[in-house]
Amino acid sequence: MRLLRCGQDSLLVELDSLEQVGALHAALVAARLPDLMELVPAARTVLVSARPGSTGLAAARAVIESADLSRPPDRSPRTIRLPIRYDGPDLDLVAETAGLTVDEVVELHSGAEYTVAFCGFAPGFGYLTGLPEPLRQPRLARPRERVPAGSVGVAGEFTGAYPRASPGGWRLIGRTTAILFDPRRTEPALLAPGDLVHFEVAR
Repeated sequence: MRLLRCGQDSLLVELDSLEQVGALHAALVAARLPDLMELVPAARTVLVSARPGSTGLAAARAVIESADLSRPPDRSPRTIRLPIRYDGPDLDLVAETAGLTVDEVVELHSGAEYTVAFCGFAPGFGYLTGLPEPLRQPRLARPRERVPAGSVGVAGEFTGAYPRASPGGWRLIGRTTAILFDPRRTEPALLAPGDLVHFEVAR
C-alpha cells in the first residue's frame, strides 16, 4: 500500500489488487466518517477526499492504516439485471479469439455473475469483474470513434455497458436497453460499486 497526498484534503491510496480496493473501500464506508466527502475506487487505487479544513483526512488515514485488506467486504449487495441482445459487431471476433462458437460466447457471458468493481470513464459506466476466462481479450487495435449507447463490451478482465454514445475500444458483443445513467433520478447511476449484475438474454 502507498499513500500519496493529493492537495490539502485528499489522499490517493495505491493498492495491489481489485480485492484490496474492495476491502479498503468497504472499510472506509463502514467507518462512517462525518467529514469524508468522497470515495472514488478504481482498478488499483482509492481516492479519499475530506471536508476542507476538517480533521477528516487524518481520521481516514487511521482507518486506512488499520484496515484488513485480506478481508472481503461485508455487504448485502443489490442485484441488477440487465437485458441484453447479443448482436454486437465484434461477437464473431470474440468467439474466434476464444475458440468458441457464438452460442457458447452468449452462454458464458450471460451465465456469469458480475460485480461492479468501480465506476469511471463516463457517468454510469461500471467496470464489471467476473468475466469468464475465455472472454478476457484485449481491446481493439483501433478504437471506434463512436460506440452507441447501451453497447456491451469486453476488455481485459472486465465487461461493461456504455451509458451514452462515446469513443471506445472494447470488443462489442451486444447491447442493452437499460438506462445506465439518468441525471433526473435520485441516484443517477444505475450501477454502484459492490452491486451484483446479471445479463439476461432479451427475447
